[in-house]
Amino acid sequence: MRRRLPEILLVFSAVVLIVVMILYPFKQERQIPVLDGELPEAVVPQVAYGIVVDSLDVIKGKIRPNQFLAEILLDFNVDYRVIDRIAGDSKKVFDVRKLRAGNTYAVITPRDSLAAPLYFIYEISPVDYVVYPLGDTLNIFRGAKKIDRRVTSATGSIETSLWNSMADNHTDPNLANEMSEIFAWTIDFFGLQRDDSYKVLYEELYVEDRYVGLGRVLAACIDHMGNDHYAFYFVQDSVGDYFDDAGGSMRRTFLKAPLRFRRISSRYSHSRMHPVLKIRRPHRGVDYAAASGTPVHSVGEGIVTFRGWKGQGGRMVKIKHNGTYGTAYLHLSAYGNGITVGARVKQGQVIGYVGASGLATGPHLDFRFYRNGRPIDPLKVKSPPAKPVDSAYFDEYMRHKDSLMVVLRDSI
Repeated sequence: MRRRLPEILLVFSAVVLIVVMILYPFKQERQIPVLDGELPEAVVPQVAYGIVVDSLDVIKGKIRPNQFLAEILLDFNVDYRVIDRIAGDSKKVFDVRKLRAGNTYAVITPRDSLAAPLYFIYEISPVDYVVYPLGDTLNIFRGAKKIDRRVTSATGSIETSLWNSMADNHTDPNLANEMSEIFAWTIDFFGLQRDDSYKVLYEELYVEDRYVGLGRVLAACIDHMGNDHYAFYFVQDSVGDYFDDAGGSMRRTFLKAPLRFRRISSRYSHSRMHPVLKIRRPHRGVDYAAASGTPVHSVGEGIVTFRGWKGQGGRMVKIKHNGTYGTAYLHLSAYGNGITVGARVKQGQVIGYVGASGLATGPHLDFRFYRNGRPIDPLKVKSPPAKPVDSAYFDEYMRHKDSLMVVLRDSI
């Protein structure tokens, strides 16, 4: 046995050597080569419209007036039968007959100039697009570009209107519309005074470093007649809404006004000189001067109880909101879609359009408010708020509000 020990050791050593020689190359293959002490950077593929285009050309253009898909693709030598098949197969995704002049399109082709194009892309908007594979029309699909949300702020004083102030400060005037929606229940924008001011923290949306529109208003403050009115966006139970600095809802049972950004031409009065009849008599509503055709919104949810011609009031709509309150909208030029007696309307729904029907000197809306059937001054109606922040989220909301308050203050 002792004589055979060297032989056994020799065999064992040979086996170990063979195993090492077998495994060693695999170990080497798994190593990552290092150049100058640094790891090589990963190659990032170039992607456009969800397609890897490293070895392809992306040719862009603009839809010209009265230009059709066939005219575009025939210039790229796409067979007319393919074009016809695309037009037929794409209707459920996006109808190519709806191409809009001025919108961007792209044709993706191989770098071999003799090869047929691979894709046609139409940009429905700066964000949304539709991809038409030219070789397989069954895979037509819609996509969306990545949106970059950038938080910014704006501030200003009001001389004539919130809209004009934002335009003068080179802020997107559409922000004024967003602000009017948020504060519609708490501030009468027709009553804004000179030297009232605003501060707002909001998102701007960018696609490929190009500004494409407004995002969400995160926090805002309007100083109206020396009083600060705050609004903060907060999500609870997966639903977002706006609340004031005490956690109360910004929403109310009734909107402050049925129009946006127009001036009051005549107020509620027990004795007003009628502009046409030239006699004094009560005026039981508020007149809003606005261009003919301006949309008129219901100030609250309710049921239409009258829709038709009402003597000197012209075309009129009356809405019963509950057992106590009702409203009327006079001198309309036309009615909103679906506005018939018995129809249920939502708060903010268009119920008609400003006009000069009946006895009127020009286009305006005569807006009236009733409590228990008696007319009251619409500008003095106090509307109860909707539900505040839920108690389970209140502490979280206050921390959220305080942090936004600091950003709102420091960013201006």
